[in-house]
Amino acid sequence: MSDHDQLLVIVDPVARRSDGESVRIAKDVLSAGAEAKICLPDTPEEFSRALARRGSRRPVVLGDDRALLRTVALLHRDRELAGAVVSVVPIGPPDALEVAHALGVPRSVPAAARAALGGSERRLDLLVDDSDGVVLGDLRVPATAALSSAAPSVWGTCRSLVRTLVRPAPGALATRTHRLRVEADGVLLTDVDTPLESLTVRSVAGAAEVTVHPVSAPPLHTTADVLTVSGPDFRYRADGRLTGPVRRRTWTVRAGAWGLVLPRD
Repeated sequence: MSDHDQLLVIVDPVARRSDGESVRIAKDVLSAGAEAKICLPDTPEEFSRALARRGSRRPVVLGDDRALLRTVALLHRDRELAGAVVSVVPIGPPDALEVAHALGVPRSVPAAARAALGGSERRLDLLVDDSDGVVLGDLRVPATAALSSAAPSVWGTCRSLVRTLVRPAPGALATRTHRLRVEADGVLLTDVDTPLESLTVRSVAGAAEVTVHPVSAPPLHTTADVLTVSGPDFRYRADGRLTGPVRRRTWTVRAGAWGLVLPRD
């Protein structure tokens, strides 16, 4: 990838507000190594227009996982994802950058900016659902609430208090179960008469790796091109975002659907 590429550097407004110094460093590195047009959208609509008007410029997003996901989703919506190559300089708190780092983007801002200039394109898989939504990383059905770092000790204290006051412990503290029908490539893995804790999905090597977690049996592992989940209203968490409730959702793996610039090996 040439250092003389023309870049469209889109600075996510959340990144500007949360860490202006990292944004400045990234812009300086990128502007020193390529012809960079800096775009500072204030709204999702402005972000979308800037990306749509990029012309031959290669988009480089300065922001967190949501900014990266927004970029990929917009390119997918406009059916331009196959021909586009995306770069990202992750800026934000660690828990908002887990997807980018899992994909191989460097953790430091200067290293990520240098990778955007001189890295190489890697084709990555994508999960696309039947509402045209996209998933870059992990998917969990049904969603579980994110817990703060203090939550385990707080929860442990609450359980100890309840055990002291009420014996036996109330059912609210038991594992929550779900009634879902799960089909992988048309093959029924589990039905609504089998209680589940959850199922997890991620795309690897052109297929979806599916793990079903029954309540009273070992996990079931399989791979599939198409996964369908249905049943009573459920929510799911994809790339850290909560979606739903829905009663049915189908995800399809698109192998090598998008290109991300990562450091050269």
